Amino acid sequence: MARFLTVRNVNPDPRGLMSKVVFALMLVVAAPAVLGVAQSALAADDSAADGQLKAPNEMFAIHGQFTYVEQETLGFNAPYSGPNSLSSNSGRETTDATLYVGAALWSGAEVWIDAELDQGFGLDDTLGVAGFPSGEDYKVGKNQPYLRLPRLFVRDTLNGEGERVAVDAGANQLGGDRSVNRLVFTFGKFSVVDIFDNNQYAHDPRGDFLNWTNLDAGAFDYAADAWGYSVGAAAEWYQDAWTIRAGVFDLSNVPNSVHLDPGFHEFQMIAELEKRHVIADHPGKVMVTAFDSRARMGLLEQAVQLAQSTDSPVAIATVRQYRSRMGAVLNLEQQLCADLGLFARVSKAAGNVEAYDFTDVDRSVSAGLSLKGSAWSRTQDTAGLALVDNGISAERERYLNAGGLGILVGDGKLPHPGAEEILETYYDAAVLPHAQLTVDYQYIDHPAYNRDRGPVSVWAVRFHAQF
Repeated sequence: MARFLTVRNVNPDPRGLMSKVVFALMLVVAAPAVLGVAQSALAADDSAADGQLKAPNEMFAIHGQFTYVEQETLGFNAPYSGPNSLSSNSGRETTDATLYVGAALWSGAEVWIDAELDQGFGLDDTLGVAGFPSGEDYKVGKNQPYLRLPRLFVRDTLNGEGERVAVDAGANQLGGDRSVNRLVFTFGKFSVVDIFDNNQYAHDPRGDFLNWTNLDAGAFDYAADAWGYSVGAAAEWYQDAWTIRAGVFDLSNVPNSVHLDPGFHEFQMIAELEKRHVIADHPGKVMVTAFDSRARMGLLEQAVQLAQSTDSPVAIATVRQYRSRMGAVLNLEQQLCADLGLFARVSKAAGNVEAYDFTDVDRSVSAGLSLKGSAWSRTQDTAGLALVDNGISAERERYLNAGGLGILVGDGKLPHPGAEEILETYYDAAVLPHAQLTVDYQYIDHPAYNRDRGPVSVWAVRFHAQF
């Protein structure tokens, strides 16, 4: 998912939409046929110990995706602006294309490497709103496409007793089968939210909602570099209806940086408990996630007091010391009927310390619905509606009012603070067997917690193709 430190370019020169769409259509048309032949040749059929045939286990897989997002703000009230303010009547675009390559290592183990080309900018270089309106926008923006490796990891699954269930083949997942009771170990480079804080109705900026604080819990300040990825390890224990997860991940070397800490001295520990259930034949789950970040971070009140006593600008870097910032998330996912699902998240983090790697949120509540289009004979279409309420502590309000800058927000002053309230709705339509076209609208009241600016209307169009 998208995020993090912005590399500014004062003369953006985005490529045309037509060339990107043509490239995507070539992938969509050609890749499935080629991939089908390769995977059929490489798939292996294993037999279970009791002689029953298991699902075919893939030995090698190649997948790909292409996503283009165009996003624009309409005019809104803005009597003043600061270094990190959102602009009125502005628009930006982003493009990314990813190749996923995976291979089996030994029984239950697989290795994946993702290679990605990125290009484009978020609105105002991904600044101006804590609940930023596009999860496809990184905090790094460039005019020309550039290559990076967001993931390189190994996953090892140790199957226990219990029913064997099929695993669908997909990006970063070899097809086959696994036991419902199992241990899973993942290590390498990947995103924390690949494993933690998952929700099938609100977690994929290429397929459902776009707003950061709908995709993930707003106050979940998870470890990441400028693109949203980290180096670390996670362990998961699945036992009947329960799962326990734990992980440790490298933080960036300084808050909101493009570089991870080279010595792993600044790190984050995460624990998660998941309980799955069925209510009236409809599945759901509840998850509780807790995190503790250990790094050099500044106290907001201390930064304000130092600036006042020295008659100098507020600079959080001057008061950084090694300390902890903790937080927790409650995550609900519930199917209401065959085509309708509900999601909700509540999150809270310590509000006296600067945010580190995600965004400027100390508390957040989000909830929404996801509806499949079966009722109007569009089974591959999805419509979504969500509400978000993001808030910050009194210490962070004073810090921003004194001219301090956060990860994404900072209007130069904040005399009239208020909760950042967001409504988002989208319609995702299947336009080809492997491609979707989405229209997304967001209404953001009190952007960057500022009652003096906004409300803002943000429109987006997203084209996504995958194989």
